[in-house]
Amino acid sequence: MAQVGIIMGSQSDMPVMQEAIDILKSFDISVEVDIVSAHRTPEKMMAYGQQAHQRGLKTIIAGAGGAAHLPGMIASLTPLPVIGVPVKSRNSIDGWDSILSILQMPGGVPVATVALNGAKNAGLLAAQIIGSQDQEVQNKLLAYKTEMQKKVEADSANLKS
Repeated sequence: MAQVGIIMGSQSDMPVMQEAIDILKSFDISVEVDIVSAHRTPEKMMAYGQQAHQRGLKTIIAGAGGAAHLPGMIASLTPLPVIGVPVKSRNSIDGWDSILSILQMPGGVPVATVALNGAKNAGLLAAQIIGSQDQEVQNKLLAYKTEMQKKVEADSANLKS
């Protein structure tokens, strides 16, 4: 059973969203991936949002470009935490339309928002949500952070030599 749902508005979002899939799989967190368009498949979006918690998901990562309504609409339908990934698409206003559409949610409908094309951080945030209740995942996150620290320290030492 998947722990994280990763959805996107169209196939063109997949190269960005792949980073969330990859980082979650590196922590052995199961994912389900689908294309769920807020504008082109509203009935599918409604069913997905309303049933996600019943299927055992712990959180949802929703990526969208342009008007980027998907994360907010999913958040309005589910009791699960939703992480929005603004995607810079070909019809985007340099990504700002997506960022603001996801970031500027009304009170009562929270969406955690990461940077433009920031699916890796969305995956890490989902892992941290799961890790708050799963010690094995939390230990993997601690090891990941230690490895990041070691890499920076090694890069610093190499720079100085």
